[in-house]
Amino acid sequence: MTNIIRTITTTLGLAAFAAAFAPVANAGCGGVSKPAAASSRQPGLYMVQAAYRPAWLAPIADKADDDAIVGMWKVHLQTDAGVFDWGLSQWHSDGTEILNSALREPATENFCLGVWKKTGRNTYQLNHIALSYGSSPPPGDALVNIREYVTLDRTGNSYHGTFTVDIFPRIEDFVLLPPDPGLVHAHAITGTITATRVTVD
Repeated sequence: MTNIIRTITTTLGLAAFAAAFAPVANAGCGGVSKPAAASSRQPGLYMVQAAYRPAWLAPIADKADDDAIVGMWKVHLQTDAGVFDWGLSQWHSDGTEILNSALREPATENFCLGVWKKTGRNTYQLNHIALSYGSSPPPGDALVNIREYVTLDRTGNSYHGTFTVDIFPRIEDFVLLPPDPGLVHAHAITGTITATRVTVD
């Protein structure tokens, strides 16, 4: 008789334990619903369920890395012959860039445009195109293609790298027709670039 009572007691205990933890076993494979009103009488059970809920991690890290270059920068382009250019550059989150050149007069077209992409953990490539008019260097009435390869530092407040310059003697040769390699002074200029971030402070 004692064995029968012990068996019944054990069975009931196991059933109660299984009923209590059944929702927890379910939580790992699907959505977690709100606890029923009855669970307010079982605070311990609700805490166990919360502890076993699957973690929801928002995938923001990659986007943050991609956008780390976004912002306004004071840039300085240097060659062996001296300063090639300097000014203010803005990298936009849509992959475009704009430069306000301080060495060029507005009449010769001192604003130019570019597009960029991320190439590594902290590295970026920029394809920048400037239209040149007038007598100021680079040669007047030419298209100047500047390509930058830069690395963002760990603070995110400066970058450095290298740049190359190709010159198309006539703008229409680049804009209206497929580029002819014979018209390009391949990497006519090479140099280094440094930049510091402009902040609101």
